Amino acid sequence: MSDIDKKEETLEAAAETGALDESTAEKLQEIMEKYDRESNVRKYTRKAKVAVRSLLIAFTTLCILMNLVFSWEERIRRPLFLGFAVVLVFLVFPAKKGSKRVNHIPLYDIVMILATLASYLYFVINFRAIINRGIMISQTEIILGIIGILVAMEACRRAVGIPLLVVASAFILYAFASGDYSLRLIIYNLFYTTTGLIGTPISVCSTYVVLFVIFGAFLEKTGISDFFIQLANSIAGSSSGGPAKVAVISSALCGMVSGSSVGNTVTTGAVTIPLMKRTGYQPEFAGAVEAAASTGGQIMPPIMGAAAFLMAEMAGVPYGSIIARAILPAALYFSGIFIMVHLEAKRLGLRGIPREELPNFFALFKRSWYLLFPLVLLVWMILEGRTMSRSAMVATVACIAVSMVRKESRMTLTTFLDALEGGARSSLSVAVACGVAGLISGVITMTGLGQSIITEIVKLSGGHLIIAMFLTMITCIVLGMGVPTTANYIIMATTCAPILTRMGIPMLAAHMFVFYFGIVADITPPVALAAYAGSAIAGSRPMKTAINATRLAIAAFIVPYIFGLNPAMLFIFDEGTSTASMVMQIVQIVITSFVGLFGVSCGIERYVYTKVPVWRAALLIVGGLLMINPGTITDLIGLVLVVGLLLRQRRDSRKAVHAG
Repeated sequence: MSDIDKKEETLEAAAETGALDESTAEKLQEIMEKYDRESNVRKYTRKAKVAVRSLLIAFTTLCILMNLVFSWEERIRRPLFLGFAVVLVFLVFPAKKGSKRVNHIPLYDIVMILATLASYLYFVINFRAIINRGIMISQTEIILGIIGILVAMEACRRAVGIPLLVVASAFILYAFASGDYSLRLIIYNLFYTTTGLIGTPISVCSTYVVLFVIFGAFLEKTGISDFFIQLANSIAGSSSGGPAKVAVISSALCGMVSGSSVGNTVTTGAVTIPLMKRTGYQPEFAGAVEAAASTGGQIMPPIMGAAAFLMAEMAGVPYGSIIARAILPAALYFSGIFIMVHLEAKRLGLRGIPREELPNFFALFKRSWYLLFPLVLLVWMILEGRTMSRSAMVATVACIAVSMVRKESRMTLTTFLDALEGGARSSLSVAVACGVAGLISGVITMTGLGQSIITEIVKLSGGHLIIAMFLTMITCIVLGMGVPTTANYIIMATTCAPILTRMGIPMLAAHMFVFYFGIVADITPPVALAAYAGSAIAGSRPMKTAINATRLAIAAFIVPYIFGLNPAMLFIFDEGTSTASMVMQIVQIVITSFVGLFGVSCGIERYVYTKVPVWRAALLIVGGLLMINPGTITDLIGLVLVVGLLLRQRRDSRKAVHAG
C-alpha cells in the first residue's frame, strides 16, 4: 500500500469517528508544514519550550495592554510591536523550511535577534530626537534603519514567503533606481516615519487585528469549530451529496473565525474530505470543495479575516458598515459553491448520510447555542459604536465565560495560556506581512509611483470601466499568488483601488473588489496553496484540484464585477435616492444575481435535470453573465435566456423519463 493510500485510509477512519488520533494529527501537521508557512516552526522541549512560550504569552499580553491600558505615542507603540514580533519570528521560524533540530537556535539567528533589538529599541528610546532632526538623521541611524528594514524582510521571508519579499524588493529598488532620492531620505521615509515600515498597516495590525486574532484563538478553545461542523451536518448532511454541502457550510463558519484559508482547509478538511470521497465524489472535486469554501471564509461576516480591519482604516468606512455591506456578496459566493456541489451530486446520483447517523439540529442547537454568544456580542458591540479593540476584548472574556458551561470545554489555566500563545503565533506572520507591505506603501507614497500606475492603466483601458476592472483583477491575482491576503490587500489598496475610484466606482466597492481578488489567489493556479493542501488530504492531483476549486469559486470572479458595476449590492446608492427606489434596486439585484449565478453554474457544470448540451451550456453562461450589467435590458435578456433554457432542460428530462 502506498503512502497516499495509507494516509487516505487513516483520514477516512478519523472522519467516520469524528476524532483524530495521534498518527492522523501528525499527517495533518505534515500537510500544514508543507503548504502553510505559519506551521513550519522550530521544535522546543523542556526549559526552552517554556521560555519561548513565555515570550509569546508576553507578546500577547503587551498587545492587550498597549490597546487597553497604555497611551503610548505611535512611534513608541508601532516599532515596539513590530520589533517584538520580528524577534519572535527568529525564535519560532527556522531559516530553512523543514528544519528538524530540537532546542537549537543557530548563531546567525542570535545575531539577527540582537540586531533587531538594537535597531528597534534605539528608535523607541530616541524617537523624540529623531522627530526633531527630521530628515537629518545620523550615519548611525542610517545603518540602524537599514538593519531594521532587512531584519523585517528576512522575518517576512520565513513567516510569510518569498513572493511578498520579491514585490517589496522591486519597489525599494525602484526608489533607488529613480535617482531622485538619497539613501538618507529613503531610509528616513521607510523606517523612521509612519508612512513606511511602521505605517498604517502596522498601526491597524497592532490596534485591531492582533486583538481579533487573540479573540479567534480563545473562541476556538470553546469548541465552536466542532459545533459548526456538527451544525452543518444536521442541516445538510442527509441531502443529496450531503458531505460536500456540509463542507461548504462548516468551512464558511470555521474560516470566518480562523482567518487562514490553508489552516481551515486542513482542519475541517480532515473530516469533510474523506466523507465526500466515501459518498462518491472524485478526490479532485472533494479537495476543491473544501479549498474553495475555506478560502471564502475570509469574506464571511462578521470577522472576515484581518484585511477587513485594514479596509475600515484605508477606505475610511466603519467596520460595522463593512460587515453589513459584505453580507450579500458573501451569500452569493457560497451559494455559487453550494449550487455547483448540488449539481455535481445530482449528476453522479449521490446520496447523503443516513439521517439516523446525524445529529438532530434542534437538540444540538439547544445544547450548544451558547457558544455563539461571543460572536453575537462582538457584532452587537461593533454595531453599537463601541471601539473595535474594546469589543474584541469583551468578546474574548465572553469566550472564557461560555467555556465554563460544560466540563469538557471548560478553560483551565493551561488552556488559557495556550490561547494566549496561539494568538501570538497567529499574529506573527500578519505583523511582519503588514510591516513589509508598509514598505511598499511607503515607496508608492514617496515616489508618486501609484499615480503613474493609475494613469497608465486608465490610459490602457481607454476609459472603459470593464477593461480597467479586468486589468485590476489580473494584477490582484498575480500579485496575490503566495502572498497573504492581508499584505495583498494593502498592495492592491494603494495601487489598484485608486484606479477604480478614478473610473467612478465608489471607494468601498473599489476596495472590496481588490479584496475579493486578493483572496481567490489562494485557489487560483499555479500557486494555489489552499487547493494544494486540500489535494494532499484527498490524495488527488494538485493542479486538477486547483482548477476544480477555481471553477467552484466562479462566484468570486463574478460578484466583484456585479457590485463594481452596481454598488447597490453593497447598499451604496446615489444621494437623493428614495427608500422605495433603494428597495426596488436591491430586489432587482438580488433576483438577477442569484438567477444569473445559477445559470453560470449550470453552464459550467453542464448539468441541470439532465446533461446539458454544449450550445445550451454556452448560452446559460452568456445569459448569466448578461445579468452582471446593471442595465434593465441586459437583465431581461439574461433572464429570458436562463429561465427559458432551464425550462427546456426540465421538459427534456421529463421526456427522457417517460421514454424510459
